[in-house]
Amino acid sequence: MSQVIAIFGAGRGLGTALARRFAKEGYRVALVARRADKLAALVDELAAEGVEAAAFPADLADPANGRAVVEAIRARFGRIDFVSYQPLPGGTSFIPAAQLDSAALAPLANLFLLTPVEIAHAVIPEMVERGSGGFVVTGGFTAADPQPFISGIGPAMAGIRNYVHSLHGEVAEAGVYAGVATLAALIKGSESYTAMTPEQLAEITGGTTGLHVIDPDELADTYWRLFTDRDRVEYRFPA
Repeated sequence: MSQVIAIFGAGRGLGTALARRFAKEGYRVALVARRADKLAALVDELAAEGVEAAAFPADLADPANGRAVVEAIRARFGRIDFVSYQPLPGGTSFIPAAQLDSAALAPLANLFLLTPVEIAHAVIPEMVERGSGGFVVTGGFTAADPQPFISGIGPAMAGIRNYVHSLHGEVAEAGVYAGVATLAALIKGSESYTAMTPEQLAEITGGTTGLHVIDPDELADTYWRLFTDRDRVEYRFPA
């Protein structure tokens, strides 16, 4: 039975690039996101390229859906060998720390911390039992480098970054890789990237946030090398 990559937060950009990169290695592809229509279009596009893929619409803002979609993927493919967790809904924005309250933080904590923890809790035992597997989370630079006025997402992503570092130390000897990619970058072709005007893009990449633009195919190849080389827990871009 061929291996399976489950891409949570799949879409244009990194999700599609990961599907193609892992498919080159013989993986079947499970695509998870909120929009069923967009997922169906991706499945059709990948199928035309000879990639076996299936769509699993789910709202990852509800942690309870994490385990449910894992079970749906298992029912369809029989296994999960690699998880990439990378949702970033369009319109997600920073919140100054002085303005942040529990009501604003709770949905961010659900999406960026509690749901991936629930998914890991569902998939890690089978990976440990097999002695192989991978679990990678994509996070933003404020998780590792807090900055004034750009909080909100950072505290939630800092939590999952902490968790993944601990998780790797517990499962690496069993043959399972856990890693985190911390990016100060916009992913070319992603929903957030394509929603910006050239003027907005120039302001962000040249402004106070100092964000870069990264090619999704190059990033997908980096994720594959993280999984296969296993020489570090965290990838930072830019270094």
